[in-house]
Amino acid sequence: MDFDAIILAGGRSSRLGGSPKSALMYGGATLLERSLAAAAGARHIVVVGPEAAGLPGEVLTAREDPPFAGPAAAIAAGLAALQGTDPAGMVLVLACDMPRVGDAVRVLLGALPGGGADGVMAASADGRLQPLAGFYGTAGLERAVQAAAARNALVHGSVFALLASLDVQAVVVPAGSTDDVDTWDDAAALGVAVREQ
Repeated sequence: MDFDAIILAGGRSSRLGGSPKSALMYGGATLLERSLAAAAGARHIVVVGPEAAGLPGEVLTAREDPPFAGPAAAIAAGLAALQGTDPAGMVLVLACDMPRVGDAVRVLLGALPGGGADGVMAASADGRLQPLAGFYGTAGLERAVQAAAARNALVHGSVFALLASLDVQAVVVPAGSTDDVDTWDDAAALGVAVREQ
């Protein structure tokens, strides 16, 4: 199935003392590099966040407006960047702070609905949803963004609220595949480290 990808890499990382999550290391690669690898197969990839050095030339970049406006605004910025392309029917949305998300993406890709539903999002075995690891119908997501923008609900808005109008199926993904890095304790527990200079 054809899909595009939006990788969210624009948070402040305030609980990490401002260290960009995208530059943290896991398994010999940065978290951003791991997210790019998880999105392999996408027709177009947009990284939303501060300028990132060393991105492959075909990767598009965007910035949420205003900067640090949160993931709902970042999704909107990513969709806007894809408008300059021939967008695919589905878009993968990934936060860059999940070092093992490639395992989740493979399961989600295999679970994409043939019709009817607007997409799939990751869920843990205990039912905890992770909307920043999901495939969504591009047209439906664009409508949801337009509706949220009309309500002034994008800046610092809830991603769950943004997706509320979509018929999204929860798909249980491998344990730990959507564990994210918000604090140094999270990083230590996952084996994530600061890049050596």
